[in-house]
Amino acid sequence: MSLHAVPDPGPVAAIDCGTNSIRLLISDGGEDVAREMRIVRLGQGVDRTGRLDPEALERTRVALVDYAAAIRAAGARAVRMVATSATRDAENRGDFVEMVRGVLGVDPEVLSGDAEARLSYAGAVAGLSGIRWPLLVADIGGGSTELVLGDAGRVIAARSVDVGCVRLTERRLLSDPPAAAEIAAASEDIAAALALASTSVTLDGASTFVGLAGSVTTVVAHALRLSAYDAAAIHGASVPADDVYSACDDLLGMTRAARAELPYLHEGRVDVIGGGALVVAAVLRASGCAAMVASEHDILDGIAASIG
Repeated sequence: MSLHAVPDPGPVAAIDCGTNSIRLLISDGGEDVAREMRIVRLGQGVDRTGRLDPEALERTRVALVDYAAAIRAAGARAVRMVATSATRDAENRGDFVEMVRGVLGVDPEVLSGDAEARLSYAGAVAGLSGIRWPLLVADIGGGSTELVLGDAGRVIAARSVDVGCVRLTERRLLSDPPAAAEIAAASEDIAAALALASTSVTLDGASTFVGLAGSVTTVVAHALRLSAYDAAAIHGASVPADDVYSACDDLLGMTRAARAELPYLHEGRVDVIGGGALVVAAVLRASGCAAMVASEHDILDGIAASIG
């Protein structure tokens, strides 16, 4: 039986495969049945070579085998898997598609940046309440950042740009900790990307700024000085801009060994969180908002909600 042939009604499964992580959400009637994340670094070297590395493909395949087992065990009636920045950029993405088809029995959808941005917005909006509109959502990933301006359920404008924690680290942030010249070069890349985004999205036109994904939640965990990663404490937290900037500076200035000692930082983010923190701070500054609201709900929730 294929993974999507279980009779309706029943749970649905959403998989988001990005540059750094692959994540699974099994949802039933809007309630989480399972939510998992693995750091597989699918985008390893893609910015330099233009191709998906065989070892990265194998790490992703191993994670998908486990996800397929969880989906079958839950009796999911439908599964939708999307792939984002690294796969968009790869010359050999056909190898990825073939691998996914063999493991899951369905093809992954390689999303455009605009489609990725809209799904991220849908997931974020569904998971937040009591916020002021309009809303600027920033989904800061490993290879790209999606920026969406919206008012309630209506998307006003969206744009995806090629800056993310993995891409910036591999391209610019080579020292440990990053040297001043490296940080300056990465900051120039981010500024150019945001200038491009601003031709489509009014970055300073929102009353509320919402950040999504691992770079954001790690920065918030650091700002809150959590003793362990706590999704409930992070979700919906509104952190003053100055506290965000301070947390970003701290994370960027640490050695990797020092970051590895942080109790809330996933080991797969130790080497790339400095690049992510640079993007977080730059987008928040561009928004002009006085605080950043963190959301644990993102593109994964948008994917699940999109399944009929």
